[in-house]
Amino acid sequence: MHVSQAPPSDSDSAPMSVRILLPTYHHFYCACVSSKYCGRDRRQSFGSEKEDNKHTKDFFFLNCLWRTQRSEVAQREATLQNPSEDGIAAVPPSTKQRRRAGLERSTMSSDYSYDDEAQFFPYFILTLTGLVTLPLTYSLVRPSSDDDAIAPRIQTAYRIKDAAVVESLRSAQKRKQRRVKRTLAAVAGWGLMALMVYLVIVTEPATVKIWNPYNILGISESASEKQIKSHYKRLSVKFHPDKIRPDPAKNQTVESLNDHYVELTKAYQALTDEDVRNNYIQYGHPDGKQSFSIGIALPKFIVSDGNGKYLVLLYTGLLGVLLPYLVGSWWYGTKRRSKEGVLMESANNLFRQYDEGMDEAGIVAALSAGKEFEQVLRRDQAESGLSKIEARITAEGEASPLAGGLSPKDRQKLEDLESGVRRKALALLWAYLGRVELDDATLTRAKYEMAPIARTLNKSFAAIALAYGNTGPIAGSFYANQHLIQAMPPRASPLLQLPHFTPRIVLAVEGGAKTHMTVQQFMDLPDAQRRRLAVGRGLLTEAEYRASMAVGRQMPYLRVAKAFFKVTGERVIIPSSLVSLVIKGRFIPPGTDKVPPIDERELEDVDPAEDDLEALMGRKTKTVKGADGRPVSVEEKTVLPPVTFAPHYAREHRPKWYAFLSDSKQGKMAVPPFTFDRFDAPMLDEAGRPTFAMQTLKAQFAAPPQAGHYTFVMHVICDSYVGFDTKMEVTLVVEEEGKAATLEAEDDISEPDEDSIAGQMHALKTGQPPPQRRRRQAVDSDEEEDSDESGTDEEADDTSDTNTDTEDEA
Repeated sequence: MHVSQAPPSDSDSAPMSVRILLPTYHHFYCACVSSKYCGRDRRQSFGSEKEDNKHTKDFFFLNCLWRTQRSEVAQREATLQNPSEDGIAAVPPSTKQRRRAGLERSTMSSDYSYDDEAQFFPYFILTLTGLVTLPLTYSLVRPSSDDDAIAPRIQTAYRIKDAAVVESLRSAQKRKQRRVKRTLAAVAGWGLMALMVYLVIVTEPATVKIWNPYNILGISESASEKQIKSHYKRLSVKFHPDKIRPDPAKNQTVESLNDHYVELTKAYQALTDEDVRNNYIQYGHPDGKQSFSIGIALPKFIVSDGNGKYLVLLYTGLLGVLLPYLVGSWWYGTKRRSKEGVLMESANNLFRQYDEGMDEAGIVAALSAGKEFEQVLRRDQAESGLSKIEARITAEGEASPLAGGLSPKDRQKLEDLESGVRRKALALLWAYLGRVELDDATLTRAKYEMAPIARTLNKSFAAIALAYGNTGPIAGSFYANQHLIQAMPPRASPLLQLPHFTPRIVLAVEGGAKTHMTVQQFMDLPDAQRRRLAVGRGLLTEAEYRASMAVGRQMPYLRVAKAFFKVTGERVIIPSSLVSLVIKGRFIPPGTDKVPPIDERELEDVDPAEDDLEALMGRKTKTVKGADGRPVSVEEKTVLPPVTFAPHYAREHRPKWYAFLSDSKQGKMAVPPFTFDRFDAPMLDEAGRPTFAMQTLKAQFAAPPQAGHYTFVMHVICDSYVGFDTKMEVTLVVEEEGKAATLEAEDDISEPDEDSIAGQMHALKTGQPPPQRRRRQAVDSDEEEDSDESGTDEEADDTSDTNTDTEDEA
């Protein structure tokens, strides 16, 4: 809204009764003056010259005022007789209304108006549009915060046969994530803002005139009263309505000349008449307080005749259709899908498919029950190409009885399904896992679309398995995720993850071994032996071998060095305390030569000092042991692992590691999985060589409520690479609270002060100052101010009591 001062007409400033009687008063006054002037003797003076001038001026002023009021009264009568602009008939006001209107106009008059001349509404619309468009544009043009976009890549030129299909599916997913609707909204916003800027530029701003009697009379503000009267006398003779004639060339009318003369008279009275001057000084106008108009910064055509129905339709569309649609879509969308992002109907189907003895192949069969596959397969008929797919995947394979990697049990499950979307989805999944060529463009594209959908459904299945707590299905869901990303059958060799490796080459490398060889085991072999196994006629060429080894040396394999339990700031673990599972390991790519030995100081988890506020507040700093054995705070950096090398998977994926504890005796999960996808030390240097930096993974959980020794099996599983997992036993020792109190009391025994005799004797004997005693955490505030130099040497050794030996079962 904008508020602007608008000087009222004389009829508005006067009461209604006065305005009605103005014509009568005018004739009465003229008659009185005429009779008085004509009845006197011409030789007799009417009065003093000053009095004559005053009566003459009053007469002419009232005559001009009457003419102006006559036109305004005619306009008001026409308004009362005709309907108003907004379509509502005007009703003659009652007596109370006329009195109330006169009282309101005598104080202050207000009116609502729209911005017809585009003085304000472009600014209003420009501001509102900018508040939405600018943040929207920034979200589109800012550097990508997606981790997949900034994570490093494994350098290779290897491309599969259907690489174009996979790349097209990845590009389609990226386009979907860009949100075309947001881009269109930003473009529309900038277009509207450009239009408003154009209106601001081309529209001439309206200037608000300030009523100034000096400017009206055309004299200086330093003029004296005598000069004002003399100047006004000349102007009154020049611009008197009876002496001046309208000039059509200057677009002058009788009314405009009368108005100009009235303004001159008002300006003169404001400078000479005491009452009028007081009004001018107090209110800025000789007529007293002026009216103001309240304008709405919107164009008038919005509410003009004929456009009201469109405005109602707009409000109905926004408030009655669009808003309920958006709210309903959000509400029913959240009800329709689970928090894992799958349809509730699919989650219910997976729940019914769950079984405690399920393995990876059983999980793959269960995933085919998802309703999401219908969105891909609805374009073709359910039976289209199904027989061809089943014939290809059940044909004889190179390294397995069936080409698709199915077992007789898996084949029976497929055949037991009724012909339809689920059977076709499961057949395409086996064709994808077995890397079976279908020789059909439509079926090939559908084959690669299955894996991302199945992986999303696998998240929901993992949540269901976690609710049951059985170790087998939980680990099986992670293993199934590995096979879906790498396009490998559940019982296939991990060597198929390397480029150019086929089942025939894998069979030649492994020979007649009963167990499969992992990538690490193959890469740890001498180069000559690897060449002898993999290179030759019908096997890999020299170029293919070098490409495969180059990729294998870039795969992030986390080798766990140690795992133990601890409580921060404590020497023992008591029942129901908050325990941290600390996992120490290094990323050592397969085939790496000259691996440096582990520094024992890197295996310790040093507690932060009591005065290290940044570490205690959880900021990006960590405490490590320096070269002199003292704890040192260093800045903690976030490092992303390389994007998974998965040429068959139609999405870009960063590897994640899951760590959880299980009870091997009961086959149940003891501690739920913790996810790690960022690390605190770089894996590779600028030249691409391994840094062998020690990585620290921490997972916190509540200790058992009873004291004792608890043996768990720790699983560290990578969700992207097959065979990159770690499985080891760890023991959690929970002590009684009494032992913890005893150790705390021992810590309170004072060491000799450096300034005391015992301290000096200790320094002479050992050559070192006595160790300062460790402060208790619960002390008064006055004592904390004096404990700035409390030692932390003993804190670095506190973890030794809770460190547990780990036994690698892998």
